[in-house]
Amino acid sequence: MNDRPTGYAATTAAEAAKIAPRAEFRVFGHGIVDLVEAKMWEAAAQLQQVRHMPAETYFLSRHTDEANVKVRDGLLDIKVRVGVTPQGYEIFQPRGKFRFPVKKDELAAILAALKVEMPLAAESYGYDEFLALARAHPDLVPVTVEKVRHGFSVGGVTCEFAEVMFNGALVESACCESEDHAGLERAVTALGLSGMDNTNYLKAAKRVVGL
Repeated sequence: MNDRPTGYAATTAAEAAKIAPRAEFRVFGHGIVDLVEAKMWEAAAQLQQVRHMPAETYFLSRHTDEANVKVRDGLLDIKVRVGVTPQGYEIFQPRGKFRFPVKKDELAAILAALKVEMPLAAESYGYDEFLALARAHPDLVPVTVEKVRHGFSVGGVTCEFAEVMFNGALVESACCESEDHAGLERAVTALGLSGMDNTNYLKAAKRVVGL
């Protein structure tokens, strides 16, 4: 089902390396949506869109929280944390979006980023084949993630609040991201999020599934 053509564009590792990475501040919990909705009007937020995202599969590694690897709508997508700002915002650099079947060398690079070893005998792998390998691996845990994302901006900074389900367990999230770190800090403060822990999707999913 994930081998079908999609509207998302595949990108090579070389193409992804040219994308300017954004710093991100994200929080998870309960009551976050009410908090953000109460603050966003004072922050002069500009509404954008609501998106019901297709179900995604995240691949959690016991060995790292710095490689965000997921499958969304037929593409194996990887971003790697490349830095942290003085404010504690995480900077993730895209490393490519690969359409299935994924070539052996591309998959090997993704597994290396996840800090896991896995024998790859075939020259390429479809989604179901990779999912089966991940489920059988003691250090990888696939998690189904569903999202309803409400996008807006504050002072030119991209923001959202979202309802997120990890394997069916519902939590709320809010996020601000930008290449402008000072602007990002202002947006985080305006939305009342600055006193909360910065938690990326990997850490939040691990908490929910007990990894």
